[in-house]
Amino acid sequence: MSFNTQGRIFRFTTWGESHGPAIGCVVDGTPPGIALSEKDIQVWLDKRRPGQSRFVTQRREPDAVEILSGVFEGRTTGTPISLLIRNEDARSKDYGDIKDKFRPGHADFTYLQKYGRRDYRGGGRSSARETACRVAAGAVARKVLGRRVRVRGAMVQMGDRAIDRSNWDWKTVGKNPFWCPDETAARDWSEYLDSVRAAGSSVGAVIEVTASGVRPGLGAPIYGKLDSDLAAAMMGINAVKGVEIGAGFGAAALSGEENADEMRMRGGKPVFLSNNAGGILGGISTGQDIVVRFAVKPTSSILAPRRTVTVDGRNTEISTRGRHDPCVGIRAVPVGEAMMACVLADHLLHHRAQCG
Repeated sequence: MSFNTQGRIFRFTTWGESHGPAIGCVVDGTPPGIALSEKDIQVWLDKRRPGQSRFVTQRREPDAVEILSGVFEGRTTGTPISLLIRNEDARSKDYGDIKDKFRPGHADFTYLQKYGRRDYRGGGRSSARETACRVAAGAVARKVLGRRVRVRGAMVQMGDRAIDRSNWDWKTVGKNPFWCPDETAARDWSEYLDSVRAAGSSVGAVIEVTASGVRPGLGAPIYGKLDSDLAAAMMGINAVKGVEIGAGFGAAALSGEENADEMRMRGGKPVFLSNNAGGILGGISTGQDIVVRFAVKPTSSILAPRRTVTVDGRNTEISTRGRHDPCVGIRAVPVGEAMMACVLADHLLHHRAQCG
């Protein structure tokens, strides 16, 4: 299997399977001399960790990260940083009765078609378990970006229920299990997801990730655009089926006058009066907040019986038991943050290489 690496200068390669002994990643391209410890990484892994509420998978993984290389006396050496996360609560027996069936909406069929074999235990490499590695890499990326850049994510829609943006409060995000910035919506989602889970079903979500404090000038035309790399990074997250930046698809309904981010001089500097571009013009950052949204499909592993076929070509039905997220979008919030941080770190190093 190829294509397990993200980035060009700041780059990481993930490895491991959902039910293997461990997962991990190797982060390369980190400048030397940056203070880095396991605590710096663990704080972000704890945001993604399963089993923290009744609304996510009850698989109990501590996700304790171990730094194996690339750090000496508390600072990066400039060599590859190897990070290890052990799997401690895999229950492969949960998948024994479906090992010869394809789960609708899952990667079972395509993996078998491509490789001629598949790891049916939790989906192997196609499992969202792999995203813990991305969060670990994102923690390193945040250190590269420095304190000036702040990357934050929130869930703005669950199923067909969107937040009221007039209620947006970043302080609310960490006070509910959905990373929701609207306290009223979070209460509604709690009852809603309970009913979805009780029915043995699942529901999708929309996640919004914002990066503030990003300097202007990151990104390069024509084939190194910051927004194209962000879109690819978000699209590469498990279960993501759509990505938009700034006004996104909504821009199609705007007039030219409405969509144009007008400018004025203030305090001797040019400022934008709106941000429909999502902080990126011509593939290059403007200095405004970078805003990316992505849509996560409903979890494919559900209790409700679905029609499918077996590996030897028989019609059958499948009901996926085990421990699954009724809304996988919840734990996608810290993953989206991590991918944003990794892309920005990569482009920051690119910018320094070309422009000093």
